[in-house]
Amino acid sequence: MKKTKSIGSRKMGNRTIIGILCVIAALAICFGVAPLVNRAKDGRTSIVRISKTVTRGSLVTENDIETVSVGSYHIPQGVLTKPSDVVGKYATCDLYAGDYLFPMKLTSDVDTAMDILDVLDENHKAISVSIGTFAAGVSGKLETGDIISVIVYSAKDGFAFTPPELSYVKVITSTTSSGIDKADVKDHAQPVTVTLLVNQEQAELLAQYEKTASMHFTLEYRGDAATAQRYLDAQEAYFAERG
Repeated sequence: MKKTKSIGSRKMGNRTIIGILCVIAALAICFGVAPLVNRAKDGRTSIVRISKTVTRGSLVTENDIETVSVGSYHIPQGVLTKPSDVVGKYATCDLYAGDYLFPMKLTSDVDTAMDILDVLDENHKAISVSIGTFAAGVSGKLETGDIISVIVYSAKDGFAFTPPELSYVKVITSTTSSGIDKADVKDHAQPVTVTLLVNQEQAELLAQYEKTASMHFTLEYRGDAATAQRYLDAQEAYFAERG
């Protein structure tokens, strides 16, 4: 009988210890872990978000983004939080108001002809037009990323003018008669065509002038991408204002 009581006592003692440990664990969760989780849920983090539509291939500017404070608990991993990580880069896909930004949605390497061609969309097209004379093509010096204006000369009417639709156009590349882009030319071959980044209306105008007039290209700007984008924004503003 004494042996049986001893075993029962040990069992009760073990259960008591387990019960006490469970109570301690529950208290630790209630008063330790739970508050930490709640604080994490209540925490706020500033992130960068798109404020208006930015089409694929376009430069992201300060006017395209906003910094907002959001709950930090459910923020996706890798979301960009600093404007400096966004401004001055190009969109690799169409971005819409409210979109979070991730590194894969942006690139800083749209600086070659192939880069530009790879991000064409329904609003941007590439068209090649002839460089009629050595002088008309800025003496063979047109390069990828240049911003140019197109002066149209009509022999029939006897005057030259710059269509407002072609005031600021981006050069994708200039190409020799052998199909070699200027960036890849190893000899003294001169470009005979220039490929431009345009919208549908600009493409149609250039096709028309290619057949009915002669064109002279003037270099408006060559330099950093952000400044070049301001010229293109001014051209887009013209189309927007015209409706």
